[in-house]
Amino acid sequence: MLAALPYRAVPRFAVHPFALLLLALLAAGCMPQDIPPPFDRAPQAQVEKGRQLLAQYQCGSCHAIPDVQAARGRMGPTLASFGRRSYIAGHVPNGPEHLARWIVSPRSLVPGTLMPAMGVSPDDARDMAAYLLALE
Repeated sequence: MLAALPYRAVPRFAVHPFALLLLALLAAGCMPQDIPPPFDRAPQAQVEKGRQLLAQYQCGSCHAIPDVQAARGRMGPTLASFGRRSYIAGHVPNGPEHLARWIVSPRSLVPGTLMPAMGVSPDDARDMAAYLLALE
C-alpha cells in the first residue's frame, strides 16, 4: 500500500523575483510623480516674443537653445527640452514663476551659481520663460 504524501500547497503560478523587480521599475517609470506639468500653455505670441528676447539678451553665448539665432553656446547647459525638466539648475522646481525669477536674478535662488544676472526685466523674463517651457 502506498503511503499518503503530506499535503503541500503549490502556488498556481510562480513569479521570478527578477520579473517582480522589472515590473516594479516599469510601474515606477510610468507614474507622473516627477514629471513637471506642461507649461506650454502660454499664448503663441508670448512664446515667440520670448524666443526673440533670448536672442536679444544673447543667452546663446552660453547656452544652446533650439530655434534661437546664434544660440550655440557651450559654457552653460543646453536648454533643449527645457519644458520637461523638473528642476532649474538642479535645485529650484521648474515652473513659470520660478523660471522668470531665475532669469531676472539667478543668485537670489541659487547663491554662488555661475549664471549671471543679465539685466532682464520681469516682463521680458516671463516671455523668455514661456518660450523655454514650451520646449519639449
